[in-house]
Amino acid sequence: MSELLAQAGFFSTSLGLISMGVIAIIGLIFIIILFKYGLLYIQATLSGAHVGLLDLVGMSLRKVAPMTIVNARVMSVKAGIPVATNMLEAHYLAKGNVIRVITSLIAANKAKIHLTFEQATAIDLAGRDVLDAVQTSVRPKVIDCPDPKKGRETLDAVAKDGIQLKVKARVTVRTNLERLVGGATEETIIARVGEGIVSSIGSAESYKSVLENPDRISKGVLDKGLDSQTAFEIVSIDIADVDVGDNVGARLRVDQAEADKRMAQAEAEKRRALAVAREQEMVALDKENRAKVTLAEAEIPMAMAEAFRSGRLGVMDYYGIRNLQADTDMRKSIADPKAGPEPKPH
Repeated sequence: MSELLAQAGFFSTSLGLISMGVIAIIGLIFIIILFKYGLLYIQATLSGAHVGLLDLVGMSLRKVAPMTIVNARVMSVKAGIPVATNMLEAHYLAKGNVIRVITSLIAANKAKIHLTFEQATAIDLAGRDVLDAVQTSVRPKVIDCPDPKKGRETLDAVAKDGIQLKVKARVTVRTNLERLVGGATEETIIARVGEGIVSSIGSAESYKSVLENPDRISKGVLDKGLDSQTAFEIVSIDIADVDVGDNVGARLRVDQAEADKRMAQAEAEKRRALAVAREQEMVALDKENRAKVTLAEAEIPMAMAEAFRSGRLGVMDYYGIRNLQADTDMRKSIADPKAGPEPKPH
């Protein structure tokens, strides 16, 4: 009795009150922890995926969702591929999708596909859907070539005989998990297959041979290894539809003939323009020469008058010149009746 009274006296002191307060705070904290993390702790323990109570508290302090980590841990343990808690936390802190990574590991394990946790997290952090990649590895998917979403319905190619063919192809691919990180996407597959189809049709001697054996296109394209450095492995290439388009060769020949015709017309017009210009130059030159002759003829009377004044020309000489001119005019009129006598200088 005396001991109880002594203990009661101790708790009535300041030190006792402080001790009671500390014990109450610790008890309150423990109750809060149990209330917040107790169910997760029990779930993990009963599932065989033990996660410490303090580890759950530390997750909250590190801003990691404890429920997500516990659920992922339980899923991995139940599937027989346990993953350490710290690895799950690291992926969560790296902004990865922990649940999807664990789900993809389980799916790969059930399908007997080799996929490690490091590969799955790398694929997830690269922005790829790791679960979809695993599912595509198990169940290949079909890609339309060309992609109708891009606005094109067919691949157009021209055979050597000039006939256009419109082709639709379907490419069956499965994911190559080893090349998924850093490998090219579906768009590269579509582009490569489209290029291979156009090249195969272009090397065909006739469009008829392509219509008779469309599988020659798919076999030729498949043998080129178009899936190298891509995230997929091409399983098959199937030609869904082949239609005959325009006679491109004939149209090109017609266009070439029309172009040649226009060039010839332009060249002829150029020569005609040069001839017209030359004719105008000759007319101008003729008028210039006639003007010179007129100027020269205008100087004749002045020269004769000067000759009379200086005595170098007599009257009889002048009349002899006029008679010679008259005789010349007469001869011209006899030779050409349409031509009249030339006007005499005054």
